[in-house]
Amino acid sequence: MSLKFSVGDLTIQRVIEQETTFLPALELLPGLSPEVLAENRAWMQAAKALDDQDTLILCFQSYVVRTPHHTILVDSCIGNDKPRPLRPKWNMKTDDTYLSGLAAAGVSVDDIDFVMCTHLHVDHVGWNTRLQNGRWVPTFPKARYVFAKTEFDYWTEQNAKAPVPPFVDSVLPVVEARRHEVVTNDHQIGDHVRILPTPGHTPGHVAFTFGRGKDDAVFSGDLMHSPIQTLYPEMSVKFDVDQAQAAKTRRSFLERYCDTDTLCCTAHFPSPSVGKIRRKGNGFVCVGV
Repeated sequence: MSLKFSVGDLTIQRVIEQETTFLPALELLPGLSPEVLAENRAWMQAAKALDDQDTLILCFQSYVVRTPHHTILVDSCIGNDKPRPLRPKWNMKTDDTYLSGLAAAGVSVDDIDFVMCTHLHVDHVGWNTRLQNGRWVPTFPKARYVFAKTEFDYWTEQNAKAPVPPFVDSVLPVVEARRHEVVTNDHQIGDHVRILPTPGHTPGHVAFTFGRGKDDAVFSGDLMHSPIQTLYPEMSVKFDVDQAQAAKTRRSFLERYCDTDTLCCTAHFPSPSVGKIRRKGNGFVCVGV
């Protein structure tokens, strides 16, 4: 199973923290009916996107992207030592899976120039920080952490009403260490990295496009969680803050990249998680490369 992809002048590597059962398909996808699940069960099981109890299997991973100028981490997964009582598999983890995955990709924490978060949910910011002498410190001490302004402002506001643990332990310590940049959607890094607004899952959710002068690769974050959503783009997950907007965003994203050479690097699709978008009926498929 290739964890490494080359496209244009980019090298992309996956760093997997967990690939495991998550929630029952009918629970995560409120728009999914038992009938439609039955029609799609066989291919989803073959793709390792569904287990034999109809529970969705998701991958939780980061991508390391090397451009000619920078080494960039897209999303930082789940993290260690974080109190996540609602998710036993994420709660107070102490394993070395993630850091050894980074090492296997030939990267040390000092090598990362930018950490870019598609959004600020718990499983996309976890390794932004790590516990050192009882304090949360940036895991990547030399990196600038890039947060989209709409997203950052939204969670700042939510956290002011009631503490949002991932924001408190995985975002604010980066701000306190002055390693962050809150950027608007026209922000670019060099001539290779751009922001594509993809609201719906959260108000400020963004995708990132990479490539000189064209989109060689796009990182879709939580625009979609399971391959069944490419086939039925109107099917949103229960965690989408605005399910109707998420559905609209998803279809326009899939239209944009359909039948192009852009590598679509998903956050949660089962391995290999990376493919090219192709049309299928009224929907789409992400064809592995």
